[in-house]
Amino acid sequence: MSAWISLITLLTLLLMFATGIIVGRARGQYQVKAPATSGHPMFERAYRVQMNTLEQVLLFLPALWLAHSYGYGAIAAIVGAIWLLARTGYIITYLRDPAQRGLPFTVALICTATLMGLAGFGIASRLFS
Repeated sequence: MSAWISLITLLTLLLMFATGIIVGRARGQYQVKAPATSGHPMFERAYRVQMNTLEQVLLFLPALWLAHSYGYGAIAAIVGAIWLLARTGYIITYLRDPAQRGLPFTVALICTATLMGLAGFGIASRLFS
């Protein structure tokens, strides 16, 4: 099962790489010179997508691997795949219309919380068994 978890991890890294490309292209297209992080509204959307995704990845990846490590590999792989789809939907939606980002954001957040719960349950089970 760890191959699936590894694949989800790699795809998450590629997603982060893609957000970096999106920001770089927006910098050029809207002429927002580094180190500025504001300027044209479309650049700001791209920048926020990258930062919001980075914030979520910092919670998602450790939770994914902990859930896997404590015996929930199959569930973690499924939840991780859903997270990737939801986060991709979030990125697309946010770039088009930030007001519509709620559903994919919520789905991804529930996935992260589920993985954290599985990890916590697995850790507690080992500590108290």
